[in-house]
Amino acid sequence: MSNLVSIIIPTFNSEKFITEAIESVQNQTFTNWEIILVDDASTDSTVEIINKIINTDSRIHLHQLEANSGTGVARNKALSYAKGRYIAFLDADDLWLPEKLQKQLDFLVQKRIPFTFSSYDCIDEEGNSLLKRVNPPQNMTYRQLFFCNYVGNLTGIYDTQFFGKIPISSIRKRQDWMHWLTILKKIKKAQALPESLAYYRVRQNSISASKFDLVKHNFAVYKQYHGFNWFLALGCMSVFLFTQLVIKPFYIKQLPIQK
Repeated sequence: MSNLVSIIIPTFNSEKFITEAIESVQNQTFTNWEIILVDDASTDSTVEIINKIINTDSRIHLHQLEANSGTGVARNKALSYAKGRYIAFLDADDLWLPEKLQKQLDFLVQKRIPFTFSSYDCIDEEGNSLLKRVNPPQNMTYRQLFFCNYVGNLTGIYDTQFFGKIPISSIRKRQDWMHWLTILKKIKKAQALPESLAYYRVRQNSISASKFDLVKHNFAVYKQYHGFNWFLALGCMSVFLFTQLVIKPFYIKQLPIQK
């Protein structure tokens, strides 16, 4: 159908969270979707859990990589199987609010735009609120995205009738940022839906938890994706760090404690 949404979920040793992630899609008020999971050679019970869920919902599909190849390869594999007009992303440990897809699709139609994203709230590994909401710029330019990834991967959705299927980099980290940069190169400015529609799970062993790794992998984006030399990449990284430390905090809202 013309408004089918293909939801790409890569998995790797995700047994603790994958059921909840899939259920957050099954609970969507918009029901014309397919989930394409690609397992990156998990060694736990992730695949067994997914197969049990598949038996109860024909909209969910699983493909497996023979060897661990990284999130980028898994997402790209999933993309090759996608049949939907719209492509959306969800990581195996994150969650969507029930009206996420419906509100974003309505927003795309109302604004006549091919891509959007939204705010999201942060939770810990046990699903408890960290009382933090990350708000992106409402009208984000390519220049803003160039120096800071304001797009939460779990909130991005785009229209393949406008972009086609956008290949995902096989680089193991920060492929999502490169993905959105590719989109902004074409449309120059993107509008965010001004509402929190998802929960991002902050994990202690995640790349986002390590500031050193964040710098290292972002530097690789300037070097490999943009093809800059060391001098220019270092200059971009200095602006990136300034943006990350000084500007981005203005987009993070502290939520009130729930009584």
